[in-house]
Amino acid sequence: MKQLVVLTGAGMSAESGLKTFRDENGLWEGHDVTKVASPVGFRENPELVLDFYNQRRRQLKETEPNAAHLAIAQLEDSYDVSIITQNVDNLHERAGSTNILHLHGELTKVRSTGNPQDVKDWTEDLFLGDLCERGHQLRPHIVWFGEAVPMIDPAIDICNTAEILLIIGTSLQVYPAASLMHYVPSGIPIFYIDPRPHLESQGNLTVIPKVASEGIEDFKNLLKSI
Repeated sequence: MKQLVVLTGAGMSAESGLKTFRDENGLWEGHDVTKVASPVGFRENPELVLDFYNQRRRQLKETEPNAAHLAIAQLEDSYDVSIITQNVDNLHERAGSTNILHLHGELTKVRSTGNPQDVKDWTEDLFLGDLCERGHQLRPHIVWFGEAVPMIDPAIDICNTAEILLIIGTSLQVYPAASLMHYVPSGIPIFYIDPRPHLESQGNLTVIPKVASEGIEDFKNLLKSI
């Protein structure tokens, strides 16, 4: 089967009701991102940060995968699908996809502030005083602004193997994730689904200016000619 690499961003989950991105005024769910999604914010007011992610975790429990998530999962019947997502939700997993790399961490996991490698599943609220086995405070397993993206090298390795690249629901403005499309083999078909794309179709790039659930159907039809 051909290797299909799928790069997804916030627009992938938007139709499920999740707002997992900054809006134009620099706020995230009404919060200054530096207060709730940065190491400095966590040091200054850890309770605010933990509460912010507790709310996101509760919201996720009430959210279901949308048609686009389900369609990508179904593509595994015909393609070797690898998903690289900027999203911290688990909607790809719940839709049935089996090969997912989370660039920016996972909302349903936490890690030790004393050992970044000490990661555990966590689906309930997280509070000050919740400690790892060595006595360090637990924090959301999220890559905050100003932190390194440890999964970028594995993501590049996946892109190197692509025979088809699908980009869906991302503005391609946030680095280093935005650079990933440049690591796929030269000349392979690239498809970009976004309702407000800043790119135009040219060469091996096909732009589909639709929301995820609509654009994925166009993409599936175009795949038939490859």
